[in-house]
Amino acid sequence: MRVDWTSDAGVWRLTFLLDPEDETTGTCADGQRLELRTNTCHVRLPRTREPYAHPDLLAVAAWTVAAPWTRRRVTFDRPISAGLAEALRTGWGVDAGPVGEGPREGTRLAISYSGGADSMAVADVFPDAPFVHFERVSHPRVPNRWTHYRSDVLARLARETGRDVTIVRSDLEFVLDFPRPGYPEHHAVAAGALLLADDMDLGGLAFGYELGSRWLGGDRYLLRFTPDNPMWSAEGPWGRLFAAAGLPVVLPVGGVSEAVTMRIALGSDLREQVRWCLRGSGDGPCGKCGKCLYKELIQAAVERRPLRTSLTAGSGVARRWQEPPPYGGQEMIEYGCAHVPGIETTPFARAAEHLGATEESTRWLERCYPPAIGEIPERWRGQVEAYILDNVGLMTSDDARRVETWGTR
Repeated sequence: MRVDWTSDAGVWRLTFLLDPEDETTGTCADGQRLELRTNTCHVRLPRTREPYAHPDLLAVAAWTVAAPWTRRRVTFDRPISAGLAEALRTGWGVDAGPVGEGPREGTRLAISYSGGADSMAVADVFPDAPFVHFERVSHPRVPNRWTHYRSDVLARLARETGRDVTIVRSDLEFVLDFPRPGYPEHHAVAAGALLLADDMDLGGLAFGYELGSRWLGGDRYLLRFTPDNPMWSAEGPWGRLFAAAGLPVVLPVGGVSEAVTMRIALGSDLREQVRWCLRGSGDGPCGKCGKCLYKELIQAAVERRPLRTSLTAGSGVARRWQEPPPYGGQEMIEYGCAHVPGIETTPFARAAEHLGATEESTRWLERCYPPAIGEIPERWRGQVEAYILDNVGLMTSDDARRVETWGTR
């Protein structure tokens, strides 16, 4: 793979050209097969001029887009550090170069802020950290057949938080064809933060990935304990790559469940701006998509109230929960089924029968898995630990065993 960045008036344009051994069908870190649709994209920064970006930052931003289709080598348009080249070699088995730049570092922490409950919980942990928000825009060469995705609404809600918010606009989600726009790698959401890291003096980037995503396999893995999660482990390939670029990944809520992040978000002074639905208008979430139904289950469980939805078990988006487990996000389906009154009259009735979860059997999901705090870079670990101890509490050894035996029972 050959990578080239050009910039003009705050717009960075990426072009990547395949080598003979590269393929147009690839696999991202979570195992999803992806078809390459176009080899260009851009990232528009909120500046009239582009700030300086260390070559390692440019290389990592490009790699979040091009990685699924690269096989043996990647050639960047400017020299990178030896440490970054080594992270690419050990993480993906690719030869990367040219090499010749020194490493970079920064001091501040920023939050990759989506506006959902998980990233809002991170914002509560770090109330002074700036936000970098990614907003999808259309691609000039690829038709947008997913126009119901309201990225403009999510960006407006991010601005309304009153925090230090930087909105980055990009069409990079259109480089793939599966069967809708999406990130080539989950880390591509950080492309703007990477390009701004020197300008903002960033030395860490916080994401809202929680217990299920970090430790319990995520949606596309087999449901199992994943201490070596390749996407979000500090020692995994992506963790080492970001660290080599002087921008280590920080997961402040990586040890708590979505029940905890939901509770934190609902108690936050930013509650009015929380939005996990990708389809809803400015009037509110759509209430009809699978994500709305899933998050409504969690919110109802946290608030100990009946489910509020017009969706039924026969709705297409509820189909997955009419079948036996496993389910994506199964720990939260268990938690919701155990805590929502009248669950037997909801689209989750069948799932509740299969799972047989109780309040006691899901109590571990209300506390923090201690090893997650140990993964936080030392510079920010103390603030995370103090917040968790004051607001959540740590799992007992029996609780931790539930995490570490996940998928074996």
